[in-house]
Amino acid sequence: MKYGLIFGGSSYEHEISIVSAIVLKKKLQDSIFIFIDENREFYLIDKKDMKSSFFSSYEYKKSPKIYLTKEGFYQKTILGRKRVDFDVAINLVHGRDGEDGKLPALLDFYGIDYIGPRIEASVISFNKHFTKMFAKEIEVDVLEYQVISKESVEPIKFDFPVIIKPLRLGSSIGVSVVRDKDELSYALDTAFEFDDEVIVEPFIEGIKEYNLAGCKANDFIFSIIEEPKKSDFLDFEKKYLDFSRNSEIQGANIEKSLEDRLKEIFKKIYEPLFLGSLIRCDFFVKENNIYLNEINPVPGSLANYLFSDFETVLEKLSRNIPKEKSIKIDYRYINSIQGMKNR
Repeated sequence: MKYGLIFGGSSYEHEISIVSAIVLKKKLQDSIFIFIDENREFYLIDKKDMKSSFFSSYEYKKSPKIYLTKEGFYQKTILGRKRVDFDVAINLVHGRDGEDGKLPALLDFYGIDYIGPRIEASVISFNKHFTKMFAKEIEVDVLEYQVISKESVEPIKFDFPVIIKPLRLGSSIGVSVVRDKDELSYALDTAFEFDDEVIVEPFIEGIKEYNLAGCKANDFIFSIIEEPKKSDFLDFEKKYLDFSRNSEIQGANIEKSLEDRLKEIFKKIYEPLFLGSLIRCDFFVKENNIYLNEINPVPGSLANYLFSDFETVLEKLSRNIPKEKSIKIDYRYINSIQGMKNR
C-alpha cells in the first residue's frame, strides 16, 4: 500500500504536523509527502527533504507545486499533467484545516480515498464543547465544564484550581492550570490569543489519565493503553519534543476490567462517526468512574508508538475506507414539471 501523507496547513499546529510527518517517514516505507503551506498551496516534497530545516528555511518553495482535482493530486508538466501516485491519502494536518473539516471536505468532494475523520467527525471533535455534548448524547461521562467567550463577563463557576483551554485547539497550546484568582487573568489572556472561546474545567489533583488509540477495520483494532507520565498536564514539550518517549511506551498497569470498560467506551465513541479514521481517546478515571477528556481525530504521528505493528494496522484500515454513496441524477423531477407546463 502506497500512502500520500498530507501535512502542514494553515494552523497553530502547523509545525506539529511537520514533526508528525517526519516521524511517519521512518515508519511507512512506501509513501509520498504532500505539504500544505500557510497560504494553502500544495507542494510535493521529496522524501530526502523531509527534515524540519527544509520547511523552516522555506526551501520547500523549490519543490513542485501540485493541485487537487477529480480523483487525485496532479503536477503540471511540459506535456500536460502528471498524477501524483498513491493508493490512500492520510490526513496528518493537525488543528485547523485538517481537523475542522476543510481537508476532509475537499478529499470527499474529489473522491480521494483517505484515512482520517470525515466532515461530521471533524466538526464534533475539533470543538471541545461539541465533543462534550456528543459524549453526553451517547451516555459517556465528562467532567463538569464551562464555556466562556472573549467578550463575556461571566465569572468562573468552579473553585480553584481550574484548567483553561482554547475551545478549538489541541497539542496543549494555550492551556494553563490556574491555582488562584491572581493567575486567572493571564491564563485567560493566553488562551484567548488562540481562540475567542475557552473551556474551563475543575483541575483534579492526582486524577488518573489513560490514552487509547484504535480504529475499526472489520473488527476493532486497539493500541496498548498508555498512562502518560506528567506533573500537572501533558504539555506541548512532553507531547511532541521528547522523542525518546515514543520508544519507552509501556502498557498501563491496570486491571482487565478497567481495560475492557475503556475499550467499550471507545467503541461507542468511534462507531459510526469515526469510521475510516485512526483516533486516540484520552480518558480520566476517578473513583472507578471513567470520563472522556478529549477525542484526537488526527493524533500526533498517528499514535504509531502505541501499536506494535503500525504498518499492518494502517494496511487493514486502508482496505476498509468508507465509500460515499453514488447518487444518480436523472432529472426526472425537472422533466416531469416541464412536461406539465407543455400540456
